[in-house]
Amino acid sequence: MKNKRLVVKVGTSTLTHETGKINLRQIDTLARVLSDLRNSGYEVVLVSSGAIGVAIGKMGLKERPKDTKINQSLAAIGQCELMSLYDKMFSEYHNTVAQILLTRSDVDIEKRRQHTTDTFNTLLDMGIIPIVNENDTVSVEEIEFGDNDSLSAIVARLIGADILVLFSDIDGLFDSDPHENPDARLISRVEDIGKVRKGAGGAGSKLGTGGMVTKLEAAEIANSAGISMLILNGKKIESLYDVIDGKKVGTLFKAY
Repeated sequence: MKNKRLVVKVGTSTLTHETGKINLRQIDTLARVLSDLRNSGYEVVLVSSGAIGVAIGKMGLKERPKDTKINQSLAAIGQCELMSLYDKMFSEYHNTVAQILLTRSDVDIEKRRQHTTDTFNTLLDMGIIPIVNENDTVSVEEIEFGDNDSLSAIVARLIGADILVLFSDIDGLFDSDPHENPDARLISRVEDIGKVRKGAGGAGSKLGTGGMVTKLEAAEIANSAGISMLILNGKKIESLYDVIDGKKVGTLFKAY
C-alpha cells in the first residue's frame, strides 16, 4: 500500500478484557504497531473509544449506568486513564501522542472545522500521533456523531486520509453471524453498500457483531469522500502490516 495518511479506529472490545478491565497487551500491541508505521513514514491518526468502559472497570462497576450525567462523569475519568496509558505506551516506542476531543460543532461550523483541520495537519507535520474521541463529557447523546465508527470516517474525510481502518470484534463483514453459524462466509470486498445494508443489523445481528450498521454508515461516509475503508479483527492488530503490504485481509470497501 502506497497510501501515507491512515486513520485507525479501535473500540472498547479491543481495549478491554471481558472482565471490563484494561487489556494491556492489546494497547501495547496497538502502540507498537502504530509507532512502527509512523516511524516508516506513515501519518497515523487513532480514533479510540473506551473511555466509559475503562472507567467502569476502574470504578469496579458491574455494568454501564443508564444515567447520562453519570456516564459523562465516567467519560471524564476514563479518558484521563486512557490517555495516560496511551502516552506511556507510545512513549516507550519513541512516539508522542496528542489528545483531540471533538463535538458536532467542531466539524459542522466552518470556522471551527478549519481550526480542527489545521490542528490535525500541524500535529501530523510535527510527527505526532493524534488520538481522537468524542467529547462525551459535554455530548448529551451517544454520540452526537452517532458512533465512533462514524466519527472516524468524519475525521478521515476531514484530514483527507488515504485509508480508514475499523477494528471490530470479528474478522470483517460476514454473510451471517459467525458466532452462531460456523459456515458463515467472510465478505472480502463490498461493491454495493446499499445492498449489504438491507441485511445488516446492530451488534450481534445477522452480519456479525461489532455494530455492523454503524460500520456500513462509516463506509458510506468514507467512500463518498474517495477514501477506502477496511474492517479488521481488533484481536489481530498486526494485520495492519498485511494492509500496508497489499495483502488481502478483512473486508474492503473500495472507493472509486
